[in-house]
Amino acid sequence: MIVIGIDPHMKTHTAVALDIATGRKIAERTVAGDTYAVETLLSWARGLGSESYFAIEDCRHVSARLERHLLGRGQRVVRVPPKLMAGTRRSARAYGKSDGIDAECVARAALREPDLPQACLSGLERDVRLLVDHRHDLVQERTRIQERLRWNVHDLDVGLDLPLRVLDRYVWLDRLEGTLLGLPETTLRRIATEQVGRCRDLTRQIRSLKREIDVLTRKLAQELLAIPGCSTLSAACLIGQTAGVSRFSSEAAFAMHVGTAPLPVSSGKSDRHRLNRTGNRRLNSTIHMIAITQARMHPPAIAYMERKRAEGMSNREALRCLKRYISRTVYKTMVQAEKARADSVVEVDFAPDPIAAAG
Repeated sequence: MIVIGIDPHMKTHTAVALDIATGRKIAERTVAGDTYAVETLLSWARGLGSESYFAIEDCRHVSARLERHLLGRGQRVVRVPPKLMAGTRRSARAYGKSDGIDAECVARAALREPDLPQACLSGLERDVRLLVDHRHDLVQERTRIQERLRWNVHDLDVGLDLPLRVLDRYVWLDRLEGTLLGLPETTLRRIATEQVGRCRDLTRQIRSLKREIDVLTRKLAQELLAIPGCSTLSAACLIGQTAGVSRFSSEAAFAMHVGTAPLPVSSGKSDRHRLNRTGNRRLNSTIHMIAITQARMHPPAIAYMERKRAEGMSNREALRCLKRYISRTVYKTMVQAEKARADSVVEVDFAPDPIAAAG
């Protein structure tokens, strides 16, 4: 059996095959990064004369298309985090960097970590992730324009006091636009008026995306909304960034992916753990916000934090324990949601035909 590590790029993909039993490099191949490359890659893999699976560096913006094509042809694919590949390259005896070296390190990382999450064909989870990322980009763009608009309004001395966080409200945008139109016509006034219109358009798009995300989130995992502190946007981020919770072998594997599982740093008689700074930082940030909300408002979480502090932990250490507990709850909730969704599909697929039953 062999593992084929792939270093994906926009124009080319470099693959290196390793023998699983010995770790010996068998072959290397570089193919174009188009649709026909998959057939070339599969033909080359079959020519190696052994059963194989693929390990791809997890760079979704360049690896997603290759991954979908391989999965569509029934291939087994695992995702190797870039940090894991880079760590393998740094620990190699020979120094250097090239596409071939990176592809070999991807394959060796897959051999060293047999429990890496397997890739699966993208479904609605990918749509949720794309929508959340697009909304995030629009929010950042609106924030940038709002900052410039405030400076322009200050320079124009419009005589209107703008409170914080009001430039995403139509009533304030209309009020500001009316005030600007009452000023003498200048280049700065024209720019500020266009910025007001752009803020209004972006707000409309952001709210429309929010409604669409709400619908998809409730369809995929409405159970997440029952977790205190988990809003629809937080749930959407959990769904999109997880990309199918069934690809994780256990809740501990999920916690390690999220970065909420503490890392052991024991030595000799010292037995302790330290903060985990690895993992998916978007997921970690989402769970951190849920934990902050629960620690402030949710009585069981408040009692949990007090109990941990009574054990001698600092507030930060207690919060880390709470995040680990929340990640376990999120994992179990998403597993139940996927199972319920699969059961509902089975029930629909095998529902008796009412016309046939009547006949």
